[in-house]
Amino acid sequence: MSVTIHQFPCLSDNYGFLVRDDATGLAACIDTPDAPAILAQLAKLGWKLDLILNTHWHPDHAGGNAAIKAATGATVVGPAEVERLTPVDRQVAGGDTVQLGETRFEVIESGGHTLGHIAFHDAADKVAFVGDTLFTLGCGRLFEGTPAQMWDSLARLAALPDDTAVYCAHEYTASNARFALSVDTSPELKARAEAIFAARERGEWTVPTTIGLEKATNPFLRAPLLRPGMAPHEAFGAVRAAKDAFKG
Repeated sequence: MSVTIHQFPCLSDNYGFLVRDDATGLAACIDTPDAPAILAQLAKLGWKLDLILNTHWHPDHAGGNAAIKAATGATVVGPAEVERLTPVDRQVAGGDTVQLGETRFEVIESGGHTLGHIAFHDAADKVAFVGDTLFTLGCGRLFEGTPAQMWDSLARLAALPDDTAVYCAHEYTASNARFALSVDTSPELKARAEAIFAARERGEWTVPTTIGLEKATNPFLRAPLLRPGMAPHEAFGAVRAAKDAFKG
């Protein structure tokens, strides 16, 4: 890999991600859930922050922008919707690219959780930072978008190579696994859920995941198989509605 990724927990269930372009030493943070924690990690690592890359406007993703920019001088890059919360230096949307030193991120449109949500994909290093669109065994709640929009976004992510490492923003996996078992009885899911429950008991992280693993076991990506006879986006909407009502 030509990047170094530093992951750390923050807030109640978020992950922070710092990405360093090894060729130039320049670094980016993916979202800003916790400014003091991010600045402390940068100081510990001795990394120079060049970019703040926002996936969407929610405060646990962009709320630390101002403090981190003030401390580091980093350039804020994100979708236009982030302006609802905090200024953006460069607005990007699906199809755009962002350079971190010699590392190239492709911007993928991934609306649904919020209308303007985006993901950042480093194809050369086979990594994607997906915010709250795709989770390990889950997906984001539809606060602003429609099932059709979210299904299209998930399909774009699912089209990435199976060995793409997926860095999602929250540790929701144990609860996601409990729901998944309520709608899918595949042996692959059962085995994965058992491993996840054991890992969480040991205090281990379940992020990153991979596109291939999610395609094989994530009920939201498997929705058309779980709800046969429905259009794919309708099947997804039915599974998402079931998750919204799940009490387990």
